[in-house]
Amino acid sequence: MNALAPLEPQRLEPLHLRVVWLPDDTVRDVYVDGDRITFEPVPGARTVATNGFALPGLVDAHCHIGIRRGPKPIESLDQARGLAHTDRDTGVLAIRDAGSPYPYPELVGEDGMPRLIRAGHHIAASRRYLRGIGLECEPHEAVAALARQAKLGDGWVKLVGDWIDRDKGDLAPSFEPEILTAAIHAAQAEGAKVAVHTFSEEAVACVVEAGVDSVEHGTGLAPDLLDRMAERGIALVPTMINIETFDDIAAGADVKFPRYADHMRRLKQGFPEVVRAAWEAGVPVYLGTDAGGGIDHGLAAEEMRLLHEKAGIPAADVVAAASWRAREWLGLPTDLGDLVVYERDPRADLAAAREPALIVLRGRILKSPK
Repeated sequence: MNALAPLEPQRLEPLHLRVVWLPDDTVRDVYVDGDRITFEPVPGARTVATNGFALPGLVDAHCHIGIRRGPKPIESLDQARGLAHTDRDTGVLAIRDAGSPYPYPELVGEDGMPRLIRAGHHIAASRRYLRGIGLECEPHEAVAALARQAKLGDGWVKLVGDWIDRDKGDLAPSFEPEILTAAIHAAQAEGAKVAVHTFSEEAVACVVEAGVDSVEHGTGLAPDLLDRMAERGIALVPTMINIETFDDIAAGADVKFPRYADHMRRLKQGFPEVVRAAWEAGVPVYLGTDAGGGIDHGLAAEEMRLLHEKAGIPAADVVAAASWRAREWLGLPTDLGDLVVYERDPRADLAAAREPALIVLRGRILKSPK
Protein backbone atom coordinates (compact mmCIF):
# COMPACT_ATOMS: atom_id res chain seq x y z
CA MET A 1 0.00 0.00 0.00
CA ASN A 2 1.37 3.36 -0.99
CA ALA A 3 2.09 5.83 1.76
CA LEU A 4 -0.09 8.90 1.78
CA ALA A 5 1.57 11.95 0.32
CA PRO A 6 1.96 14.82 2.77
CA LEU A 7 -0.82 17.36 2.55
CA GLU A 8 0.05 20.68 0.98
CA PRO A 9 -0.49 23.60 3.35
CA GLN A 10 -3.83 25.22 2.60
CA ARG A 11 -3.31 28.63 1.02
CA LEU A 12 -5.24 31.36 2.75
CA GLU A 13 -7.60 33.48 0.71
CA PRO A 14 -5.85 36.77 -0.13
CA LEU A 15 -7.54 39.87 1.25
CA HIS A 16 -7.76 43.46 0.07
CA LEU A 17 -8.48 46.60 2.09
CA ARG A 18 -8.65 50.25 1.06
CA VAL A 19 -8.07 52.11 4.31
CA VAL A 20 -6.06 54.84 5.97
CA TRP A 21 -2.85 52.99 6.83
CA LEU A 22 -1.81 54.68 10.04
CA PRO A 23 1.93 54.10 9.99
CA ASP A 24 1.88 56.12 6.75
CA ASP A 25 -1.26 58.18 7.47
CA THR A 26 -2.20 57.60 3.83
CA VAL A 27 -5.18 56.02 2.09
CA ARG A 28 -3.72 52.84 0.65
CA ASP A 29 -4.69 49.58 -0.96
CA VAL A 30 -3.46 46.98 1.49
CA TYR A 31 -3.25 43.29 0.57
CA VAL A 32 -2.89 40.36 2.95
CA ASP A 33 -1.39 37.41 1.14
CA GLY A 34 -1.01 34.56 3.58
CA ASP A 35 1.02 35.71 6.57
CA ARG A 36 2.26 38.77 4.72
CA ILE A 37 1.10 42.31 4.07
CA THR A 38 1.95 43.95 0.78
CA PHE A 39 0.94 47.09 -1.06
CA GLU A 40 1.30 45.41 -4.43
CA PRO A 41 -1.93 44.04 -5.99
CA VAL A 42 -2.61 40.36 -5.35
CA PRO A 43 -4.77 38.65 -8.01
CA GLY A 44 -8.06 37.28 -6.67
CA ALA A 45 -7.91 39.15 -3.38
CA ARG A 46 -11.31 39.59 -1.75
CA THR A 47 -12.13 43.12 -0.61
CA VAL A 48 -13.01 43.09 3.09
CA ALA A 49 -12.82 46.81 3.95
CA THR A 50 -13.29 49.97 1.91
CA ASN A 51 -12.94 52.54 4.68
CA GLY A 52 -11.60 52.93 8.18
CA PHE A 53 -8.23 53.27 9.86
CA ALA A 54 -5.86 50.30 9.98
CA LEU A 55 -2.70 49.51 11.91
CA PRO A 56 -0.61 46.34 12.35
CA GLY A 57 -2.33 45.35 15.61
CA LEU A 58 -1.76 46.49 19.18
CA VAL A 59 1.11 45.23 21.33
CA ASP A 60 0.90 44.48 25.05
CA ALA A 61 4.57 44.70 26.00
CA HIS A 62 4.05 43.68 29.63
CA CYS A 63 1.56 40.83 29.88
CA HIS A 64 1.45 37.49 31.71
CA ILE A 65 -0.53 34.73 30.03
CA GLY A 66 1.19 32.26 32.37
CA ILE A 67 -0.47 33.72 35.48
CA ARG A 68 -4.13 33.47 36.49
CA ARG A 69 -6.12 35.18 39.21
CA GLY A 70 -4.81 34.69 42.72
CA PRO A 71 -2.19 35.31 41.45
CA LYS A 72 -1.38 31.68 40.68
CA PRO A 73 0.48 29.94 37.87
CA ILE A 74 -1.68 28.59 35.08
CA GLU A 75 -1.99 24.82 35.00
CA SER A 76 -2.42 24.08 31.30
CA LEU A 77 -1.74 25.28 27.79
CA ASP A 78 -5.48 25.80 27.37
CA GLN A 79 -5.46 28.35 30.18
CA ALA A 80 -2.59 30.27 28.57
CA ARG A 81 -4.32 30.06 25.21
CA GLY A 82 -7.57 31.39 26.67
CA LEU A 83 -5.88 34.38 28.30
CA ALA A 84 -4.01 35.21 25.10
CA HIS A 85 -7.23 34.98 23.11
CA THR A 86 -8.88 37.46 25.48
CA ASP A 87 -6.17 39.98 24.61
CA ARG A 88 -6.24 39.09 20.93
CA ASP A 89 -9.96 39.73 20.65
CA THR A 90 -9.39 43.36 21.69
CA GLY A 91 -6.89 43.88 18.87
CA VAL A 92 -3.68 42.90 20.71
CA LEU A 93 -1.86 40.85 18.10
CA ALA A 94 1.57 40.73 19.77
CA ILE A 95 2.44 40.05 23.41
CA ARG A 96 5.70 40.25 25.27
CA ASP A 97 5.05 37.93 28.21
CA ALA A 98 7.08 39.51 30.99
CA GLY A 99 7.63 36.33 32.97
CA SER A 100 5.74 33.07 33.34
CA PRO A 101 6.08 30.31 35.95
CA TYR A 102 4.53 27.93 33.41
CA PRO A 103 6.43 27.28 30.15
CA TYR A 104 4.37 27.22 26.96
CA PRO A 105 6.75 27.23 23.95
CA GLU A 106 4.23 25.05 22.07
CA LEU A 107 1.96 28.06 21.64
CA VAL A 108 4.53 30.19 19.82
CA GLY A 109 3.41 30.37 16.20
CA GLU A 110 0.12 28.56 16.76
CA ASP A 111 -2.75 29.60 14.49
CA GLY A 112 -4.98 32.08 16.27
CA MET A 113 -2.33 33.05 18.81
CA PRO A 114 -0.91 36.56 19.00
CA ARG A 115 2.79 36.84 18.24
CA LEU A 116 4.41 35.70 21.48
CA ILE A 117 7.73 36.91 22.85
CA ARG A 118 8.44 35.10 26.11
CA ALA A 119 10.76 36.22 28.88
CA GLY A 120 11.03 32.82 30.57
CA HIS A 121 10.56 32.55 34.34
CA HIS A 122 11.18 35.78 36.21
CA ILE A 123 13.99 35.75 38.77
CA ALA A 124 13.20 37.08 42.25
CA ALA A 125 14.82 37.12 45.68
CA SER A 126 13.84 34.35 48.08
CA ARG A 127 10.72 35.18 50.11
CA ARG A 128 10.60 38.61 48.46
CA TYR A 129 7.97 38.17 45.76
CA LEU A 130 4.51 36.79 45.00
CA ARG A 131 4.45 33.24 46.31
CA GLY A 132 4.75 30.60 43.60
CA ILE A 133 5.13 33.11 40.76
CA GLY A 134 8.83 33.96 40.51
CA LEU A 135 11.81 31.63 40.49
CA GLU A 136 13.17 32.60 43.91
CA CYS A 137 16.94 32.71 44.32
CA GLU A 138 19.51 33.46 46.97
CA PRO A 139 21.99 36.19 46.03
CA HIS A 140 24.70 33.73 45.02
CA GLU A 141 22.25 31.99 42.64
CA ALA A 142 20.70 34.99 40.89
CA VAL A 143 23.33 35.71 38.22
CA ALA A 144 23.49 32.16 36.89
CA ALA A 145 19.72 31.76 37.13
CA LEU A 146 19.04 34.79 34.93
CA ALA A 147 21.66 33.64 32.43
CA ARG A 148 19.91 30.24 32.22
CA GLN A 149 16.55 31.90 31.57
CA ALA A 150 18.12 33.70 28.61
CA LYS A 151 18.13 30.34 26.82
CA LEU A 152 14.52 29.47 27.66
CA GLY A 153 12.58 32.45 26.34
CA ASP A 154 12.35 34.33 23.08
CA GLY A 155 15.17 36.81 23.52
CA TRP A 156 14.04 38.42 26.78
CA VAL A 157 14.46 37.72 30.50
CA LYS A 158 12.71 39.26 33.50
CA LEU A 159 14.35 40.26 36.78
CA VAL A 160 12.46 41.45 39.85
CA GLY A 161 14.57 44.39 40.96
CA ASP A 162 12.77 45.30 44.17
CA TRP A 163 9.92 44.35 46.47
CA ILE A 164 8.84 45.04 50.03
CA ASP A 165 11.52 44.16 52.59
CA ARG A 166 9.50 43.25 55.67
CA ASP A 167 12.47 43.68 57.97
CA LYS A 168 12.92 47.27 56.77
CA GLY A 169 9.21 47.91 56.44
CA ASP A 170 9.59 49.48 53.00
CA LEU A 171 10.51 48.87 49.38
CA ALA A 172 14.10 47.79 48.90
CA PRO A 173 16.22 46.31 46.09
CA SER A 174 15.91 42.55 45.76
CA PHE A 175 19.67 42.13 45.58
CA GLU A 176 22.76 44.23 46.19
CA PRO A 177 23.71 46.55 43.30
CA GLU A 178 26.62 44.37 42.22
CA ILE A 179 24.32 41.33 41.94
CA LEU A 180 21.68 43.21 39.93
CA THR A 181 24.36 44.56 37.62
CA ALA A 182 26.10 41.21 37.16
CA ALA A 183 22.79 39.44 36.47
CA ILE A 184 21.84 41.97 33.79
CA HIS A 185 25.23 41.68 32.12
CA ALA A 186 25.21 37.87 32.29
CA ALA A 187 21.86 37.62 30.52
CA GLN A 188 22.92 40.16 27.90
CA ALA A 189 26.10 38.16 27.30
CA GLU A 190 23.84 35.20 26.46
CA GLY A 191 22.10 37.32 23.83
CA ALA A 192 18.99 38.23 25.78
CA LYS A 193 17.48 41.60 26.53
CA VAL A 194 16.64 42.30 30.15
CA ALA A 195 13.40 43.71 31.55
CA VAL A 196 13.48 44.69 35.23
CA HIS A 197 10.50 45.17 37.53
CA THR A 198 11.15 48.15 39.74
CA PHE A 199 9.07 50.46 41.90
CA SER A 200 11.71 52.02 44.16
CA GLU A 201 14.07 54.91 43.53
CA GLU A 202 17.17 52.98 44.56
CA ALA A 203 16.63 49.91 42.38
CA VAL A 204 15.71 51.77 39.20
CA ALA A 205 18.81 53.98 39.47
CA CYS A 206 20.96 50.85 39.74
CA VAL A 207 19.49 49.02 36.74
CA VAL A 208 19.57 52.09 34.50
CA GLU A 209 23.23 52.56 35.35
CA ALA A 210 23.79 48.87 34.58
CA GLY A 211 22.33 49.31 31.09
CA VAL A 212 19.09 47.37 31.40
CA ASP A 213 17.02 47.11 28.20
CA SER A 214 13.63 48.02 29.63
CA VAL A 215 12.33 49.40 32.91
CA GLU A 216 9.00 47.90 33.92
CA HIS A 217 6.74 50.23 35.97
CA GLY A 218 9.55 52.63 36.94
CA THR A 219 7.61 54.62 39.54
CA GLY A 220 10.84 55.65 41.28
CA LEU A 221 12.49 57.20 38.21
CA ALA A 222 14.22 60.47 39.03
CA PRO A 223 14.50 63.25 36.41
CA ASP A 224 18.29 62.92 36.18
CA LEU A 225 17.94 59.33 34.93
CA LEU A 226 15.74 60.14 31.96
CA ASP A 227 18.37 61.64 29.68
CA ARG A 228 20.58 58.60 30.31
CA MET A 229 17.72 56.28 29.41
CA ALA A 230 17.03 58.22 26.23
CA GLU A 231 20.70 58.21 25.21
CA ARG A 232 20.98 54.46 25.74
CA GLY A 233 17.60 53.60 24.24
CA ILE A 234 16.36 52.10 27.52
CA ALA A 235 12.60 51.70 27.23
CA LEU A 236 9.94 52.42 29.85
CA VAL A 237 6.83 50.24 30.04
CA PRO A 238 4.87 52.09 32.74
CA THR A 239 1.85 49.78 33.22
CA MET A 240 -0.28 52.64 34.50
CA ILE A 241 -3.20 50.30 35.16
CA ASN A 242 -1.03 48.46 37.67
CA ILE A 243 0.04 51.68 39.39
CA GLU A 244 -3.64 52.62 39.82
CA THR A 245 -3.85 49.73 42.34
CA PHE A 246 -1.23 51.23 44.68
CA ASP A 247 -3.83 52.84 46.96
CA ASP A 248 -5.40 49.43 47.59
CA ILE A 249 -1.98 47.89 48.21
CA ALA A 250 -1.18 50.69 50.65
CA ALA A 251 -4.48 50.30 52.49
CA GLY A 252 -3.70 46.63 53.10
CA ALA A 253 -0.26 47.53 54.49
CA ASP A 254 -1.18 50.52 56.69
CA VAL A 255 -1.16 48.67 60.01
CA LYS A 256 1.95 46.47 59.69
CA PHE A 257 4.03 48.51 57.23
CA PRO A 258 3.00 52.19 57.42
CA ARG A 259 6.23 53.47 55.86
CA TYR A 260 5.78 51.18 52.87
CA ALA A 261 2.13 52.20 52.55
CA ASP A 262 3.03 55.90 52.54
CA HIS A 263 5.80 55.27 49.99
CA MET A 264 3.43 53.46 47.62
CA ARG A 265 0.90 56.29 47.80
CA ARG A 266 3.56 58.88 47.03
CA LEU A 267 4.85 56.85 44.09
CA LYS A 268 1.35 56.58 42.64
CA GLN A 269 0.65 60.27 43.06
CA GLY A 270 3.78 61.36 41.22
CA PHE A 271 3.76 58.72 38.52
CA PRO A 272 1.85 60.53 35.74
CA GLU A 273 4.49 63.28 35.85
CA VAL A 274 7.26 60.66 35.71
CA VAL A 275 5.79 59.10 32.55
CA ARG A 276 5.23 62.49 30.94
CA ALA A 277 8.78 63.59 31.74
CA ALA A 278 10.17 60.34 30.31
CA TRP A 279 8.30 60.84 27.06
CA GLU A 280 9.41 64.49 26.82
CA ALA A 281 13.04 63.41 27.39
CA GLY A 282 12.86 61.03 24.43
CA VAL A 283 12.65 57.79 26.41
CA PRO A 284 10.87 55.11 24.33
CA VAL A 285 7.56 54.51 26.15
CA TYR A 286 5.47 51.44 25.27
CA LEU A 287 2.11 50.06 26.28
CA GLY A 288 1.93 47.31 28.88
CA THR A 289 -1.02 46.34 31.05
CA ASP A 290 0.61 43.84 33.46
CA ALA A 291 -2.36 41.57 32.76
CA GLY A 292 -2.31 38.40 34.83
CA GLY A 293 -3.05 37.89 38.49
CA GLY A 294 -4.39 41.19 39.79
CA ILE A 295 -4.95 42.89 36.42
CA ASP A 296 -7.51 41.55 33.96
CA HIS A 297 -6.61 40.70 30.39
CA GLY A 298 -8.01 42.68 27.50
CA LEU A 299 -7.32 46.18 28.89
CA ALA A 300 -4.91 47.59 26.32
CA ALA A 301 -7.35 50.35 25.34
CA GLU A 302 -7.63 51.40 28.98
CA GLU A 303 -3.86 51.64 29.28
CA MET A 304 -3.84 53.79 26.15
CA ARG A 305 -6.40 56.09 27.76
CA LEU A 306 -4.29 56.47 30.92
CA LEU A 307 -1.13 57.22 28.94
CA HIS A 308 -3.01 60.02 27.22
CA GLU A 309 -5.30 61.42 29.92
CA LYS A 310 -3.07 61.01 32.98
CA ALA A 311 0.44 61.21 31.56
CA GLY A 312 -0.46 63.71 28.86
CA ILE A 313 1.14 61.85 25.95
CA PRO A 314 -0.55 62.94 22.70
CA ALA A 315 -3.04 60.38 21.41
CA ALA A 316 -1.20 59.97 18.10
CA ASP A 317 2.00 59.06 19.96
CA VAL A 318 0.10 56.66 22.21
CA VAL A 319 -1.30 54.84 19.17
CA ALA A 320 2.15 54.59 17.57
CA ALA A 321 3.74 53.36 20.82
CA ALA A 322 0.97 50.79 21.23
CA SER A 323 1.37 49.41 17.71
CA TRP A 324 4.02 49.76 15.02
CA ARG A 325 6.73 51.33 17.17
CA ALA A 326 6.41 48.53 19.71
CA ARG A 327 6.48 45.88 17.00
CA GLU A 328 9.66 47.43 15.60
CA TRP A 329 11.18 47.54 19.11
CA LEU A 330 10.44 43.85 19.65
CA GLY A 331 11.94 42.90 16.30
CA LEU A 332 8.75 41.83 14.54
CA PRO A 333 8.95 42.07 10.74
CA THR A 334 6.96 44.95 9.28
CA ASP A 335 5.18 42.83 6.66
CA LEU A 336 3.54 40.20 8.88
CA GLY A 337 -0.08 39.43 8.04
CA ASP A 338 -1.57 41.18 11.06
CA LEU A 339 -3.85 44.21 11.12
CA VAL A 340 -6.74 45.80 12.96
CA VAL A 341 -9.24 48.17 11.38
CA TYR A 342 -11.21 50.79 13.31
CA GLU A 343 -14.19 52.69 11.94
CA ARG A 344 -12.94 55.89 13.64
CA ASP A 345 -9.45 57.34 13.85
CA PRO A 346 -8.02 56.28 17.25
CA ARG A 347 -5.60 59.20 17.11
CA ALA A 348 -8.57 61.56 17.27
CA ASP A 349 -10.52 59.47 19.79
CA LEU A 350 -8.70 56.75 21.72
CA ALA A 351 -12.06 55.22 22.64
CA ALA A 352 -12.09 53.86 19.08
CA ALA A 353 -9.40 51.39 20.20
CA ARG A 354 -12.09 49.64 22.26
CA GLU A 355 -14.07 48.77 19.13
CA PRO A 356 -12.05 47.00 16.43
CA ALA A 357 -14.21 46.45 13.35
CA LEU A 358 -11.90 43.95 11.64
CA ILE A 359 -9.09 41.81 13.03
CA VAL A 360 -6.72 39.83 10.80
CA LEU A 361 -4.04 37.68 12.43
CA ARG A 362 -1.54 35.56 10.51
CA GLY A 363 -3.59 36.24 7.38
CA ARG A 364 -6.86 34.94 8.83
CA ILE A 365 -9.93 37.04 9.60
CA LEU A 366 -10.82 36.67 13.27
CA LYS A 367 -13.42 39.43 13.44
CA SER A 368 -15.24 41.13 10.60
CA PRO A 369 -17.85 43.91 10.40
CA LYS A 370 -21.40 42.85 11.13
